[in-house]
Amino acid sequence: MKIHLVLAVSLLGVVVLGGCGGAEDGDLRRWMDEQGASARGRIEPIPPIRPYEAFTYNAFGQPDPFKPRKIESAKGTRGPDLTRRKEALEAYPLETLTMVGSLERGKAMIGLVKGSDNKVFQVRQGNYMGQNFGVITNVTEADISLKELFQDGAGDWVERQTKMMLQEREQKK
Repeated sequence: MKIHLVLAVSLLGVVVLGGCGGAEDGDLRRWMDEQGASARGRIEPIPPIRPYEAFTYNAFGQPDPFKPRKIESAKGTRGPDLTRRKEALEAYPLETLTMVGSLERGKAMIGLVKGSDNKVFQVRQGNYMGQNFGVITNVTEADISLKELFQDGAGDWVERQTKMMLQEREQKK
């Protein structure tokens, strides 16, 4: 029974496909011939193949361009002294410190700096403060100048000059 059904379906398929060919596609064939006659394509010739030229690598003494390396700093800034004993104000971020006044002892100016915990510290030129190895370079009545050291994206140490200005106290009414 199954074999008869398969034969009947396949015979029906042959008959249907046999009816598809013939004179009905004549206009399609005519259009294809017209298009082929008017087409004038030109294929470029293949360029000649050049012979292989050997290259001798003579740069063995130079740095490998594919290995990451540090670019030498043009400024020559050295890193901080990590063996130095830290001072009390180096525990505070510089943004949390405030200059609240100054004193003059002899010819030396002393700055008064308040931390975030409201403790007041006396600082002189040469003291350190802030978490970026900031060394105080100058103290005046109006500001404290410091030089900070921090690492850039390449890992080199860079200097930055910073000033901490005297903060005026708000008067109570």
